[in-house]
Amino acid sequence: MYAFTFERPATTRAATDLAKAGARALAGGQTLLASMKLRLASAETLVDLGGIAELTGIRREGDALVIGAMTRHADVAASHDVSGAIPALADLAGHIGDRQVRAMGTLGGSVANNDPAACYPSAVLALGATVITTQREIAADDFFQGLFATALGEGELITAIRFPVPRRAAYMKFRQPASRFALIGVFVAQMKDGGVRVAVTGGGNGVFRHAGLEQALGNSFTPEAAASVKIDASQLSGDLHASAAYRANLISVQTQRAVAKILDR
Repeated sequence: MYAFTFERPATTRAATDLAKAGARALAGGQTLLASMKLRLASAETLVDLGGIAELTGIRREGDALVIGAMTRHADVAASHDVSGAIPALADLAGHIGDRQVRAMGTLGGSVANNDPAACYPSAVLALGATVITTQREIAADDFFQGLFATALGEGELITAIRFPVPRRAAYMKFRQPASRFALIGVFVAQMKDGGVRVAVTGGGNGVFRHAGLEQALGNSFTPEAAASVKIDASQLSGDLHASAAYRANLISVQTQRAVAKILDR
């Protein structure tokens, strides 16, 4: 690991000033610290966001749930507010990584990192959430921009994410057993306006919505409707863990299972 300066501010403004000056933000550290240890990443200054109380917490705002960026996965999973409003989100958080990862990893860190197989981005995209930053509010459809890429600008920090409460939703993940990331994860949300949003993670260069599944489920919210949609493997990734064709099949199967889970409630 290269030498660096460590800063731990107590306010979002102080953290933002450091970030604008070139410091790298440290949230849960589940990706950044590991990369730094392997000398795959370096930073002259790290700004630890863990001491900023205003970046944590979960609250209900009308028909939405607002979760602070530094809220840990374990806290999302254990929250009665989350399980009462969006049970699928609590379930997703409760199955990220292992206990150590859930105790340290954060919502904002996961979303800002935008790993192509991470779970949280699928919830943010499928629920049509809004990413709140130190500068603006960004719609989920505009936020994720490919492999580890987002709409965040230099020195811009996520402060919270606002999740609309859906009519019902479910997340189904086929885990890669070593990393516990999603080999394929599918988040299905039936919104209160009747629309259906389906987001897929683990399939390629980043999380994406599947228009064919959304249209089919919008017409008939059944596992059979999901099964009737042909999943194109040409845009999916293939590696030593699974071929593109296998991932295409998993998208179909996991979507069917998510719909069945929703209908069983």
